Amino acid sequence: MQANLPNVLTVSRILATPVICVLVYLGTPLGSWLGLALWVYACVTDFLDGYLARTWQQQSSFGRMLDPIADKLLVASVLLVLVGGDRLVGASILPAAIILCREILVSGLREFLAQLQVSVPVTRLAKWKTAIQMVAIGFLVAGSAPPPLGPVTAADVGVLGLWAAALLTLITGYDYLRAGLQHIAAEDSQVRARAYAPPPIERADPAGEVR
Repeated sequence: MQANLPNVLTVSRILATPVICVLVYLGTPLGSWLGLALWVYACVTDFLDGYLARTWQQQSSFGRMLDPIADKLLVASVLLVLVGGDRLVGASILPAAIILCREILVSGLREFLAQLQVSVPVTRLAKWKTAIQMVAIGFLVAGSAPPPLGPVTAADVGVLGLWAAALLTLITGYDYLRAGLQHIAAEDSQVRARAYAPPPIERADPAGEVR
């Protein structure tokens, strides 16, 4: 591991993940506030580690490998704990399931396309999805700790935000899948072309040697 600040921030985000999960699962007002504070820290480091790595020219293979893992561990773990702690119930579980399925799909596509030395860039819509998703989960982590704004609680805002993130998740997931299938089809075509290509024709030179 290359010891630089961006990588340290990424590792700290991974270490903060189980702490957030425990605080959320406790369900106490203090735990919710502390969990929200750590969640905000994790979201800020998610932006800072990549920004600092590019600005300070400290990009590394370790950081590129670990950063998406840290993001997926954070989101998946907290969503599962929110469901297990009954903060997401009924139909509200569906957007969480959609987000988790999309993460698995994109991870599988990226792993396969990496073998073909093909990178799938992050779209602007995917960045908006991530931002809305992070804000929505933050409200869900806070839960009932903040005072309600009239008839609306922080949990209600979180659920609405999670549905919006799930909708964008379906759109961006389809875009990634379509791009991945195009690269897969192109690779299959190249494999078939090589398999059915005629063997080179050997010819004899005047000296009788086959070339």
